[in-house]
Amino acid sequence: MPDDAATPLTSALSPHSVHHTADRAEAAIQRRAITIFARVDHGAGAREVGLEPPDEELLVFGDPKAGTLLMQVDPTFGYELPLRLLAWDAAGQTMIGYRAPAAMAAGYALAPDAGAQSVAAHPRLACPTLRA
Repeated sequence: MPDDAATPLTSALSPHSVHHTADRAEAAIQRRAITIFARVDHGAGAREVGLEPPDEELLVFGDPKAGTLLMQVDPTFGYELPLRLLAWDAAGQTMIGYRAPAAMAAGYALAPDAGAQSVAAHPRLACPTLRA
């Protein structure tokens, strides 16, 4: 299994608020008939215990057809699934980030293009969320 710390997020600036960026990402994922397993509002959770963090929301999603194929080749790839996309406030700027499929697949016993083919839709999901 690869070292997660060695694989930083691919990120981009969003012109929308964190919540609206997460809404747009969720809608883009659903339009592709990909399952949303969870939406975690890290900021709201922290505020419930008296902390004042910047806004941050995490989407957890996936397509069992694609993920299962990868896990059949290398069961430890299940650690990477479901996929995740994070929207956060970085000093007043909304960012959206995800782990690039090629980086995610590196270090697993997958064919060189297997990870990229099976999770190829992942980086494209962020694009619709960034349009005005």
